[in-house]
Amino acid sequence: MKVVRRDYVKNGPGSVKMVPDESDDLWIAYNLIVEGDSVLAVTVRKVLREAANGGREAERVKLKLEIKVETIEYDKEGSALRIRGKNILENDHVKIGAFHTLELELRRPFVLRKEVWDSVALDLLHQASDPTASADLAVVLMQEGLAHLILVGRSVTTTRSRIETSIPRKHGPAIAGYDKALNKFFDNVLQALVKHVDFKVVRCAVIASPGFTREQFHRHLMLEAERKQLRSIIENKSRIMLVHTTSGYKHSLREVLDAPNVMNMIKDTKAAQEVRALKDFFTMLSSDEHRACYGPKHVEVAHERMAVQTLLITDELFRSADIETRKKYVDLVGSVKHSGGAAYIFSSMHVSGEQLAQLTGIAAILRFPLPDLDDIEM
Repeated sequence: MKVVRRDYVKNGPGSVKMVPDESDDLWIAYNLIVEGDSVLAVTVRKVLREAANGGREAERVKLKLEIKVETIEYDKEGSALRIRGKNILENDHVKIGAFHTLELELRRPFVLRKEVWDSVALDLLHQASDPTASADLAVVLMQEGLAHLILVGRSVTTTRSRIETSIPRKHGPAIAGYDKALNKFFDNVLQALVKHVDFKVVRCAVIASPGFTREQFHRHLMLEAERKQLRSIIENKSRIMLVHTTSGYKHSLREVLDAPNVMNMIKDTKAAQEVRALKDFFTMLSSDEHRACYGPKHVEVAHERMAVQTLLITDELFRSADIETRKKYVDLVGSVKHSGGAAYIFSSMHVSGEQLAQLTGIAAILRFPLPDLDDIEM
């Protein structure tokens, strides 16, 4: 995200002008913009004009509108953000108070105004404008005849390509067809890898599969890279790793993120820190259950007793339309940090955030056991 202008007071009002450069930026904007904020952007609106023959004809005109946000919708596949609300900026074509939908897209600037730029909003803004934060990892999850190419960014996990090919059996008269089909499948995966993976951005690429498929594809990849002189593959072959998974389906991404050699490559990234924190939570839950808790009420009580060492919370909870609810969670994050604890805000578009969402979206590792939490209703 390119931040063009900042004009705000911490914990007070102000505006920021920004330009989203990649899909991660739109997801961060989705988390930044809440009901009651206003968004100013250029949009296109169809207007009716008097024609020379006395009739009326429709014309599309560019307008600058400012919308008081009522609803916001994130389109992951189309990389767009739709904001609906009432216009608050006077112009010739849209009355003040008229409803309009603004669509924020990549490389189109917009201005966000808030009554309160709280600590979570400012952290998100810093994260969005940090040039060192980017897609951390490219993963090819595969098994014979099926592959998913997934990019793990700082906030969003996106599937860029799904490749499916029918592979005949490896024995009997079909064996010749098997080799041909497998090579065609590998060629399709290679094309997707070259198209979607930019080694200037990703830390490493992982080829993951059950059985020997990853080794077979890796061999095919290296031979074709030499034959076709694919410089991006040849120059970055040391950053391509092989990992065992139980399948080529997307749920096996968790196994990739758990692999020690992968974690070592991305250890200082947001995704890796979240994975590690969640793993620590589950380990604590199974080894010393009274030093781990989840659910808003249990975490709240644990914090009141100064017991929270690590807070895990999904960004979903900060998108509440109720300002008091958002403020409660913002204050909780700030208070945990102030008391010497760590707080991780998980992206609900990440595999680890999805896992945390299944546990109510909020959990904590405790400094000391609190066995009586079990007696408190969640």
